[in-house]
Parts: sequence; C-alpha cells; structure tokens
Amino acid sequence: MAYKAPGKHHRNGISIKKLMQMFPTDEAAREWIENIVWPDGPRCPDCGTDNVQCGIKHKSMTHRCRECEGKPRFSVKAGTVMQSSKLGYQTWAIAAYLVTTNLKGVSSMHLHRDLEITQKSAWHLMHRLRKTYEAGQPLFQGPVEADETYIGGLEKNKHHDKKLKAGRGGVGKAIVAGVKDRETNKVVAKVVPDTKAVTLQGFVEGHTKPTAQVYTDEGGGYVGIDRAHESVKHSVGEYVREMAHTNGMESFWATIERAHKGVFHKFSKKHLDRYVTEFAGRHNIRNADTIEQMRSIVEGMIGKQLRYNDLTADNGLPSGARA
Repeated sequence: MAYKAPGKHHRNGISIKKLMQMFPTDEAAREWIENIVWPDGPRCPDCGTDNVQCGIKHKSMTHRCRECEGKPRFSVKAGTVMQSSKLGYQTWAIAAYLVTTNLKGVSSMHLHRDLEITQKSAWHLMHRLRKTYEAGQPLFQGPVEADETYIGGLEKNKHHDKKLKAGRGGVGKAIVAGVKDRETNKVVAKVVPDTKAVTLQGFVEGHTKPTAQVYTDEGGGYVGIDRAHESVKHSVGEYVREMAHTNGMESFWATIERAHKGVFHKFSKKHLDRYVTEFAGRHNIRNADTIEQMRSIVEGMIGKQLRYNDLTADNGLPSGARA
C-alpha cells in the first residue's frame, strides 16, 4: 500500500525508510538524477552530442565527449546547479526530499546535522536548491488575489544601535508583493522596493491577463489598477464580501511568517527574494506526489548555476548565514 502524504489524501508520499531504499548509495542516486537530466541518454554539456564514452575510470567524472577537442570528461553535474559541487549524489537526493516535504522550509543547520556536511556547505546547497524553483512567470487568467506583506524583525526587538527610529509597522522591513490565481491555486511572489501605485500595479498587471478579476485590500497602491477590481476594507473589520477577499494570499504569507519565526529566525534582505521564490515554488507543486516534486527540483537544476562567491559577494560572509 502506498504511503500517503500527511494532509493530502490524493498524494503519494515517501517515508524516510522508503527514501533510503530508493537511494541506498551514491550510484543509485546518480542514476536517478541522470535519467531526469538526460532522458534520452547522456550528452556532452558543451557541444550537445550523444557521442560520449560512458563509465570512464575517474574519481568524479563518469563520461567523456568523443567530439570536443581534447575529449573532455564530465558528469551529470555539469551545466546544472550541482556543477563543481563535491557533495555526493545521495546528499543531493536527500536534500531535495527534505526541501519538498517540509512546508516551512529547512534550515542549513538542520541539513548540516542530517547530511553530515558543514553548515557552510549546507547553506550553499540550500540556496542552489532554491534557485531550481526559478521559472518563467505565468500570466494568470484570474480571478486573482493581490496583496503585500512586510518581512523582518520588530523595531522594539532590535538593539539600540540598530533601531531606525522612524516609526512603527513596516519600518525597516522588506516588502514582498504576491498574486494568487484562484483557478490554478498558483502563486507568484517577489520582493518589491515600495508600495507605490506604479510598483504594485505594475507587479499585478505584469502577472495577470487584462481580463482578470483582481481582489485586494483597501491599500491605496491598487487604486486605479488597469483590471476589473474589488477590494475589502480590513481597517473596518471587513475581510470577506461575497467573492472579494485576500484570504488565499494571507494564508501564503502566514506560511512564510511561521518559517521566519520558527525555522530560519532571520531572512537576510540580500537573499530574501530567493527564499520567497522557494516558498512560492513549493506551494505551486504541493499537490503532486513527493517523487514528482523531487523530480521537478532536479529538472529545475538544468542550465542554472549559483557559485558560493556570487552568494557572498560584496559583504563577505552572508548576513544570516545560518538561515
């Protein structure tokens, strides 16, 4: 009998026991990844030919191109976010499982302990997995809910030297705008610089078709949007009026907020957009079987790269590196 994922009766999950049966060795994990990255057989990442030699004797390289000058060696990691990584394939497979099965995310300290790798390696690994969720942004048909939230620490909890002393509420916090399509239950969310009309309306219009019905709160940034538009007045206790509400987006924000407080404790502003992309990406495939979610992550690795030096550029070690 198939293991059912908690909370989703229609979705087949994978238990820890089953996971280790699937990936008992690096070799088993590598073969699974290769079947996804190379569905039609191995290809050279440089010239694209399938004229390659397999099973070469090398510590980390598994294939050799017969057509490129010098007949260079390569592995399935080449041309993906795994490129240049010394982590084993089993580590990547288990990490993909943990990312998909933990709705509030996984901290690098958690991976550091569970995968027996350094926290620095775990932090880099998690950001590379987050990058796999980056994809082309869809145009939602609607109806859609649009909303924004503020993410960051409270002014009253900051050290005296860190306080901005510029007010309350969203002062010092990052702003994230989001749109949820009620028809598909998909979400698009992104860090934005402000809540001005040109910013919020541009974001919503950029992710919806002109015929989409848009529901928002009474925020002034949505007034005049070039879409059919209804709003509810949260300031007077109105949260639902027939079809007008933003409860779907509020639920999505709540997931990020719980992760912020209970799992990561801090989101660096520098990397916040990547965290938001992870939560949106995981939300958008949550109805798929666990193995299909893991497959989606591996497919998202192709053609992407995220070097450690790029993550830490300009400010040395990243702020909130333990997140």
